[in-house]
Amino acid sequence: MNPLAEAWRLLTSGNLGLWEIVLRSLYISGTALGLAVLVGLPIGAAIGLSDFRLRKPTVALVNTGLALPPVVVGLAVYLLLSRSGPLGRLDLLYSPGAMMLAQALIAAPYVAAVSLAAASEVPGDLRLQARALGASRLEAVLLTLRETRASLLAAVAAGFGAIISEVGAVMMVGGNILGETRVMTTAIVLETRRGNFGLAIALGAILLAIALAINLLLIAVGRPGLRRPWSS
Repeated sequence: MNPLAEAWRLLTSGNLGLWEIVLRSLYISGTALGLAVLVGLPIGAAIGLSDFRLRKPTVALVNTGLALPPVVVGLAVYLLLSRSGPLGRLDLLYSPGAMMLAQALIAAPYVAAVSLAAASEVPGDLRLQARALGASRLEAVLLTLRETRASLLAAVAAGFGAIISEVGAVMMVGGNILGETRVMTTAIVLETRRGNFGLAIALGAILLAIALAINLLLIAVGRPGLRRPWSS
């Protein structure tokens, strides 16, 4: 059968094997993204809104994380979770947990760097004006974050894009095990090597559709007007 026709058949027939891989990919990458946001967003916002002696070296260090090769992250997580590693007793290697950890470490620098840049662009006197109008310190910070919410959403999108399409690190620590750690990217590599182009094309189409849907959602969420958090 023609690969494109086979891909269409798989997409429209509700093939359980196909959608199991898709759901597992979303679960692993979504969890990893949540961890990355919990770590990267506060770090980026705190650095961007602060002024301290070592700020420039700290910013450079955060931005360096953008160039961190995923395979290096995969190697580090592998050594950390291997039997001879410091966390080997947890027996997480070749499990979804190991993949989440690797993806979170990959995404966190993207989230931190973009949110740092966004927070740095807000005028420094904005919080002072908010405090003068009766806002508390927390409300002033929230106003600053609201002013940059489009960029913060872009940080989330950047982090998601960095991990949903990543293959090297997740294959190293996940092993591409059928029914356990096989995700869209690793399945595409495997099925292409097998010559099963129909399944590979179907997974690739879903991967592109997910990326497009996430970006459209972020654009839609970023449109509503801003409101002062202390206003009645």
